[in-house]
Amino acid sequence: MIEIRNVYTVAKLNSYIKNMFTQDYLLQSLFVKGEVSNCKYHSSGHIYFTLKDDKGALNCVMFAGSRSGLSFKLADGQQVVVGGTVDVYERDGKYQLYAKQIVLDGAGLLYEKMEALKRELSELGMFSPEYKQPIPKYIRTLGVVTADTGAAVRDIIQIASRRNPFVQIILYPAIVQGALAAPSIIKGIHALERLGVDVMIVGRGGGSIEDLWAFNEREVAQAVFDCSVPIISAVGHETDTTIIDYVSDLRAPTPSAAAELAVTDIREITGCIEDYRRALSEAMDGRLHAVREKSSYYSMKLRLLSPAGQIREKKQYALQLEDRINERMKTKILLSRQRLAIYIERLKGLSPTDKLNSGFSYVRGGDGRNIRSVSEVSEGDLLAIHVKDGVIDARVQQVRAL
Repeated sequence: MIEIRNVYTVAKLNSYIKNMFTQDYLLQSLFVKGEVSNCKYHSSGHIYFTLKDDKGALNCVMFAGSRSGLSFKLADGQQVVVGGTVDVYERDGKYQLYAKQIVLDGAGLLYEKMEALKRELSELGMFSPEYKQPIPKYIRTLGVVTADTGAAVRDIIQIASRRNPFVQIILYPAIVQGALAAPSIIKGIHALERLGVDVMIVGRGGGSIEDLWAFNEREVAQAVFDCSVPIISAVGHETDTTIIDYVSDLRAPTPSAAAELAVTDIREITGCIEDYRRALSEAMDGRLHAVREKSSYYSMKLRLLSPAGQIREKKQYALQLEDRINERMKTKILLSRQRLAIYIERLKGLSPTDKLNSGFSYVRGGDGRNIRSVSEVSEGDLLAIHVKDGVIDARVQQVRAL
């Protein structure tokens, strides 16, 4: 028969084990690496998943309150490093990892580091547009910080020389990969800045995030930001992005594109010069035409305002007045003649002579008065009878009233 002495409930045992976990300092803050599986996003906001490797598996949970420590979407198959606490869930008697932060393993760690630095520099204002310097359109010297071998430098030299062979290219052969890359790139930026180049290209060819990591270093970003010479970043291929792409004054997707952005095609320059020459010539022609017109106007005005001009003008005005007076006099005489003819015709109708010519006669008394009535004469009065061709003297023998 088995002797039973100390008997514990399940809850007490689970509580005891939980207490053991709590007292173990290692389990309170540790990082575990593995592959994500059985990942589930709960409606409450919690994330439940399993972390496994080739020899074991571990249940994990990230509560909604800790989600701020996750900068990417967790998914099955990802290699991650989970930081948190190992504890016992008393109700089920199971231990699990309570995740506080999760980062991608390997390249993912570098990516997380770059994202963290990008957020920090952005908060400092180093990406702000107001700090961006304009890229000069016409340059004489082009500085290049990159490796002296490889496709990047060849592409930059070839394209820049083809676009404008008069631009001087100054190359600083920098180390662009490895532990010595960041200091070498910084020295190159400072050296070309002291030489006073017009614009600078900083970059290299493509590669993995580890290969390009020197261009994600804080010190390199600070050197690019502090440089007084406008900098075009040209790191990797079009899809590659580094910290200096955000800090530089202009980002080029490739080194070849950087050369095109830095060096204006000489054909465009000559075309602009020709346009300016044509515009200047047209402006000068227009100006000369305006001056000639103005000169002609003042010359004519001077002629008019000179004493001789004034005399000519007055003479001309006097002649015009004379012509107008003559015309008005002719018009006045013509009207007067017409009016006189009318009066003459009217007088003809009233003229005694015309009446006599028509067969009429009139009688005057001895005193010369015109006799109009028989009452004005008496028998024996002398009368003068005027007819067409003379005067008849007569004496009144008899007066007969009608």
